[in-house]
Amino acid sequence: MQTMKGPGIFLAQFAGDDAPFNDFGSICRWAAGHGYKGVQVPTWDARLFDLARAADSKTYCDEIAGIARDAGVEITDLSTHLQGQLVAVHPAFDEAFDGFAEPEVRGKPKARQAWAVDQLKLAAKASAHFGFSSHVTFPGALAWPFLYPWPQRPAGLVDTAFDELARRWVPILDAFDEAGCDVGYEIHPGEDVFDGATFEMFLEAAGHHPRLKINYDPSHFVLQQLDYVGFIDVYHERICAFHVKDAEFNPTARQGVYSGYQPWAKRAARFRSLGDGQVDFSAIFSKMAEYGYSSWAVLEWECCLKSPEQGAAEGAPFIAHHIIEVTDKAFDDFASGGTDEAANRRMLGISAEGDAS
Repeated sequence: MQTMKGPGIFLAQFAGDDAPFNDFGSICRWAAGHGYKGVQVPTWDARLFDLARAADSKTYCDEIAGIARDAGVEITDLSTHLQGQLVAVHPAFDEAFDGFAEPEVRGKPKARQAWAVDQLKLAAKASAHFGFSSHVTFPGALAWPFLYPWPQRPAGLVDTAFDELARRWVPILDAFDEAGCDVGYEIHPGEDVFDGATFEMFLEAAGHHPRLKINYDPSHFVLQQLDYVGFIDVYHERICAFHVKDAEFNPTARQGVYSGYQPWAKRAARFRSLGDGQVDFSAIFSKMAEYGYSSWAVLEWECCLKSPEQGAAEGAPFIAHHIIEVTDKAFDDFASGGTDEAANRRMLGISAEGDAS
């Protein structure tokens, strides 16, 4: 077993036009000042990162990594959540998701999809230049509008959706395989892969691709009332990344999981800052340590009540407190009598010939 790394912080929710959030060096210094040891980089934000340049130039990647080190942090990995979403978009969401793409491909679904695929392949090359072993993203969605089985879904509709999702992603996964990097999909409502069952469907459709992994985020499972600790037992071999995010579910006589189209602050199911929700992080960190998870624990801050600055300030010590320094010895070693095979055989009543005495 190995000790996980952290605390890290996902920069996407903090990047902005004002200092220190509008420049990679300054935001890294800000993160280090709060006690973070790593930063996860949103590749779509040109204020912080140039993805095309990173894919083309290892020198640029070395420079960016150096800026982070000089600030007191290291880069955990890269994120393409917004671009990954555009690999598969149902027409009902075309306009809603158009803003994730470059202006020249907006309103052009096929061109937008091709741009998204290219972005992911650029991220694979950039990840290789950095030497990263993991990458985080969204898978996108074709079947999501048909989540609820009314009207009745035509036979084969969901299978066709997952076959197409896999067809689009396998070449990208192959590119990451060439880069020696896993792809951790954030399992998330709004994506076709939103729980364990749908992850298995995606995995099967993609031929159990070795690079198809999970970015584990328990908050989305709380909102679905899924066993988020048991999830680690089932899928730990596929978990390559960990977003530390809190949430709460408080059903009432008026609303439940779907939360009645209410704004975030009034939803029964809502995201909270670390420590303010219902996620049992002690159980999660124990389970991750048990299975030898050794990558990063990264804060993804989202909260409908608390400010991002307070959430960031509280997040680093919260994660640091929960990281378990994995032991290399048994707690009862003090009582060990050593190893003596002959004594073991005598204690079991086994003769030298192998028969019971």
